[in-house]
Amino acid sequence: MSATGSGPATPVAGRPGDPALAGTIGSGSYDPADVTFLLTDLSAVDLERPTEDREEAMQAGRHYSEDLPVEYQPDAGYLRLYHQALERSARRVALATGLVAELVRVTKPEPVLVSIARAGTPVGILMRRWYGWRHGLDTPHHAISVIKDRGVDMNAVRYLTDRFDREAIQFVDGWTGKGVMTRVLSEAVAGLGLDDTLAVLADPARCVPLYGTRDDFLIPSACLNSTVSGLVSRTVLNAEHIGPNDFHGAKYYGELAPHDLSRHFIDTVVAQFDAVADEVAETWPRLWAGDRRPTWAGWAAVERIAAAYDIPDVIMVKPGVGETTRVLLRRVPWRILVAPDRVDELPHVLALAADRGVEVEEMADLPFSCVGLVRPVGAAPVFHTPNARWRPDVPDISDIPDVPGPSDAS
Repeated sequence: MSATGSGPATPVAGRPGDPALAGTIGSGSYDPADVTFLLTDLSAVDLERPTEDREEAMQAGRHYSEDLPVEYQPDAGYLRLYHQALERSARRVALATGLVAELVRVTKPEPVLVSIARAGTPVGILMRRWYGWRHGLDTPHHAISVIKDRGVDMNAVRYLTDRFDREAIQFVDGWTGKGVMTRVLSEAVAGLGLDDTLAVLADPARCVPLYGTRDDFLIPSACLNSTVSGLVSRTVLNAEHIGPNDFHGAKYYGELAPHDLSRHFIDTVVAQFDAVADEVAETWPRLWAGDRRPTWAGWAAVERIAAAYDIPDVIMVKPGVGETTRVLLRRVPWRILVAPDRVDELPHVLALAADRGVEVEEMADLPFSCVGLVRPVGAAPVFHTPNARWRPDVPDISDIPDVPGPSDAS
């Protein structure tokens, strides 16, 4: 199949600096042509807290966005697992990138990509690279903060709507778990003339219509933290450091530059574009014409897992490979549920669980590859989120298989 460009895609020259972006973290460690983070630079601020202390504070009512977890530094063995995972799945990630990118272009021929920092940012870069390689487009891409229970960074949204056609803006994330980000985004941009449809690589929650796959597979960028995300921390919204006219914040971990794999991840996946181009061209029209309506099956499964394990708030249930990895990297995990037929695909999850002494329980008929359960801390945890009472408004989600209760072995 012919395509614009011959060989691996490369970014075009970076854009001129914008005075409005003074004091931000710029492009992190990514090529400036690939992304601009609309995030205030908090690199000099001491925001990290030990995991146990942070978990206790969150379950006592402190919002997770007010500080940061200590960045997990993997050992050589875990890094080998990451590289093996990337080698196994680079083609699959490239295929999903091409498919979701083409679905977006049906209604937005020249999109403006806005990724949700930080998990969505590598996906936005991959989509941008696809558009350049396949269609010769120089696609704008910015990354903004979206925070559960606090919404979208509206200063960042105003920056974008002042500069780009609102109808061209496409929000991008890495994957769906319960679908919380989908809801937060929809509520935040209502009435702004923006399309609130989220485009993702993987939609195991079945809550968005734009996706590369609905299979819960490992996107290797989920295995690590900042060292595969432009050396950028997760986003921060803390009134001590972020004023009313500021973008939300983040830190740039320049000291981790010797360990940075951010560009390597992008280049490894991009190198597979030519190998998947024919399959993308053949598949995306069928995917577009198929039934892509959200069923919110993931949320239904999470509710049933919470009930089976007597968990008081669904926020403690983190479904999917990406969310389970996050639980192990920066929360206090209680146990990990794994689908028996997916165990061989999850060596990094098993390694992290073993390292932290977390029980892994196989569960038949699990609708995700794995699910992470956060451990309640203290005698009476208090949850800051209304998620336990929210339910998606869909016609019928009762056809999801029942989730069995804890095994006798537990």
